[in-house]
Amino acid sequence: MSTKHQHFLLYKPAGYISQFVYEKKRTKRKLGELYDFPKGTMAIGRLDENSEGLLMLTTDGNVSETIRSTHYEKEYVAQLDGIITDEAIEELKKGVEIGVKGLRLMTKPCTANKIEQPDYIGAGYRIRDERHGPTSWISITLTEGKFRQVRKMTAAVGYPTLRLIRVRIGDWQLKGMNPREVVEVDLTDVI
Repeated sequence: MSTKHQHFLLYKPAGYISQFVYEKKRTKRKLGELYDFPKGTMAIGRLDENSEGLLMLTTDGNVSETIRSTHYEKEYVAQLDGIITDEAIEELKKGVEIGVKGLRLMTKPCTANKIEQPDYIGAGYRIRDERHGPTSWISITLTEGKFRQVRKMTAAVGYPTLRLIRVRIGDWQLKGMNPREVVEVDLTDVI
């Protein structure tokens, strides 16, 4: 008898870790506080505690492996400290050197563009106001997912990330969802 797996899209708000169990002493807000997910549910990839946006969850490890692969693009929008230059955008597109687990690695070429703040992501938590200098927004689409990669990439070109939102994984979109919202989806075509 086969097990019927369940799959979910979640609009993860900032301030939550992408885990259900946290073994360290500090108390962290976990995904299970947002929704009554079935036993065995796991996040497909991660968003760090301060990041927000689209997170996929499943009870099927095979689906998790497939979606985390390079076959699925992950699109982010980021609010940056300062007004990013065309030259910095070109550097991001070509790939930049970042540190991962004590190693210096080059990121793969990606898509990056200056954008206006998308209206569907809401105000988010207050980062700072205009008195602390200008900010700008970019869209960046990756096929890889190293630890804190987008934040490290924007910092490498001189524009630290202030706010980071994942807006798309493959064809699944954040647009139309509200923070904390969970939608069950059928992923039988992924397997």
